[in-house]
Amino acid sequence: MFFNSIDFAIFLPVVFVLYWYVTAKNLQLQNLLIVVASYVFYGWWDWRFLTLIFFSTIVDFLVGKGLQKQTKVSKRKLLLWTSIAVNLGLLGFFKYYNFFLDNFVTAFSFFGKEIQGDSLDIILPVGISFYTFQTLSYSIDVYKRKLQPSNNFISFAAFVCFFPQLVAGPIERASNLLPQFSVKRNFIYSKAVDGLRQILWGLFKKVVIADNCAEYANTIFDNYADYPGSSLALGAVFFALQIYGDFSGYSDIAIGTSRLFGFDLKQNFAFPYFSRDIAEFWRRWHISLSSWFRDYVYIPLGGSIGSSWKKIRNVFIIFLLSGFWHGANWTFIVWGGLNALYFLPLILTNNNRNNISIVAEGRLMPSLVDTGKILLTFTLSTFAWIFFRAESMEQAISYIDRMFSSSIISTPYILETSSGLPIFPKVLILLIAIFLIIEWLGREGQYAIERLTLSWKRPFRYLFYYFIILSLFLFCGKEQGFIYFQF
Repeated sequence: MFFNSIDFAIFLPVVFVLYWYVTAKNLQLQNLLIVVASYVFYGWWDWRFLTLIFFSTIVDFLVGKGLQKQTKVSKRKLLLWTSIAVNLGLLGFFKYYNFFLDNFVTAFSFFGKEIQGDSLDIILPVGISFYTFQTLSYSIDVYKRKLQPSNNFISFAAFVCFFPQLVAGPIERASNLLPQFSVKRNFIYSKAVDGLRQILWGLFKKVVIADNCAEYANTIFDNYADYPGSSLALGAVFFALQIYGDFSGYSDIAIGTSRLFGFDLKQNFAFPYFSRDIAEFWRRWHISLSSWFRDYVYIPLGGSIGSSWKKIRNVFIIFLLSGFWHGANWTFIVWGGLNALYFLPLILTNNNRNNISIVAEGRLMPSLVDTGKILLTFTLSTFAWIFFRAESMEQAISYIDRMFSSSIISTPYILETSSGLPIFPKVLILLIAIFLIIEWLGREGQYAIERLTLSWKRPFRYLFYYFIILSLFLFCGKEQGFIYFQF
């Protein structure tokens, strides 16, 4: 079930009414309703995969109970590794089986030994990478005694399958989300209104910005041999805007929807394209995943403490794992490795924490130096996105080779496809400009319009909201699935 679908537009009000008007007096019933609604939401794609999430829920709940009772170190480790093996085993089978098999066969062929390997027709369960990491964080935190295990299976099941963030995050920590299922939630009008505003902005980012940019990016990437380098550079920029609008838009809708039900999720994007270096970019992009790898992989490996060799090793491990998490394709691994190369000079010179504060905080415009840093960081990120978007390494290399030809200084153009492109490019560029201005002006909030309009007079504020709503109908692109659903 997509957030930008008619199905969800019906589903959400029904669950909302049942939640606040039928089950509000009984916390256990409220949590049970969340579980049922979440299973309906998830099963909308393929009900068979409900068994996987239910199995993972049972395993981690029992592991948590076992860790609570067990004091012997060896048995506690066995319980933890049971959780890790089950969760990563399921993830590995569904997501990476064919990848490892194909590369295993290729490796033997390289050395002149031909072997046969039968690939399986495996359908990747939607959201498995997200809820796997969420439940793993629970088991690890309970093992480290940073978190008390849940004694209520319904509450724990609701934490695992909470429908707003189940499919594409944010990847919530049990320490933040799980306790919220154990306390009574009260309807707070201002909180619900704030949630609706965030949903509205998330839909604008997805439907107007991402879906329209996707049409142009897809046309250019799919026909890159027909375009000059300037058009390919434009295609990379369109994809950079697409993936940001798509994924951060999903996160906004998820967080806003959660607020309608009285829950607070962590911010997942903090205006990453206004970052002044790659380290800042990764503190602001997909925060829940970046912080997950930092806390459960990078820091246990030693982090940035130790010799230069250890720093280099740890940086590459964290970024290559992040790339591999995104998909079973060498393009994602190269994307991760490229970001590691970007990151290395900062970590080796201890400059990775230079830009902690918000750029131009309290000021309207950034300095020339900060502007240059932002443009450089965006350019580096956009170049790396080419590998992320490409279907194969061959396509990525060919795309880059053609992009950096002499034609990169020519006038870019985009050929109209047989189905036609959605919005005239000048209109889309105007919408992107409006979008970026609003994002810039609202960069000190949790999302762009959280505080931006509150100081405006009511007529102007509502006129702005109506503009966004109207644009969802007038300027909507061809419906596209959320990019991160494939991960």
